Amino acid sequence: MTPFGKRLRELRRLKGVTQKTMAAELGLSAAYLSSLEHGRRGRPSPGFVRQACAYFGLFWDDAEALKRLAEMSHPRVRIVTSGLSPRATELANLIAASIETLDEDTIAWILAEVRGRLGTRRPRET
Repeated sequence: MTPFGKRLRELRRLKGVTQKTMAAELGLSAAYLSSLEHGRRGRPSPGFVRQACAYFGLFWDDAEALKRLAEMSHPRVRIVTSGLSPRATELANLIAASIETLDEDTIAWILAEVRGRLGTRRPRET
């Protein structure tokens, strides 16, 4: 599941609608919504994100948060390290090889460390 998919599911459940109902109201297939929620579909288009914001009545900060989640929700990430240091390549390969084995606490710790070093804040998911 991607961060966007998780938030989309939360918003849909808060509104009390099924995937089938939401899909019909937006003119989409329920299979497409399911794929987005489960991370089997690539990053959603900006048009769909705007459509979802309107559907859920999201404005300002909430709409921006959903857009940020969409931007960071590509389920198949490609990292190009050519031209970077050997340590950068090692890091990318280590994460690629071990991401499936990391528990949620370890992932949270890594995210906090990297965000702290970069000076970025965590996008609001809820």
